[in-house]
Amino acid sequence: MSDTDRTGTPAPRHDTPQRQQRFELGSGPGRVLVWFYGVFTVAAASRSIVEMILDFGKAPLAYVLSAVAAVVYGFITYSLVRGGEKARRAALMCCAAELAGVLIVGTWTRLEPSAFPDSTVWSEFGMGYLFIPVILPVTGMIWLRRARDDRDDPAAPRA
Repeated sequence: MSDTDRTGTPAPRHDTPQRQQRFELGSGPGRVLVWFYGVFTVAAASRSIVEMILDFGKAPLAYVLSAVAAVVYGFITYSLVRGGEKARRAALMCCAAELAGVLIVGTWTRLEPSAFPDSTVWSEFGMGYLFIPVILPVTGMIWLRRARDDRDDPAAPRA
């Protein structure tokens, strides 16, 4: 009589490859990133929606850039919460794009302030937000890089 006959459930098979464990990007220090990105998603989205409704003609470029920032923040938040290698790579690419956006818009607002009659989330490198918009993607990329290294090294300590 086999194990299946006795218990009604099949016996575990030892010849199947073990399923790869999913790395939780939102665990440990990643929780702080999820929190910051979540707050910035809400802040940037709320700000851009209100500005677009009340006075879009005043500074359309600034308001659209704030909306773009909100979308980027939201996607990174989602990727961190979702976890997994594909989400990690997508979040890493978005953090790099976010950093590029902050640096480009920050430089642009310093060189040609008349192009921005109102500020964006990324104006002057995020000075209105205590420079968190320039610090956050760098921190995110470091965490996401570390997350990849931990996946590749099973002996690495987990947070």
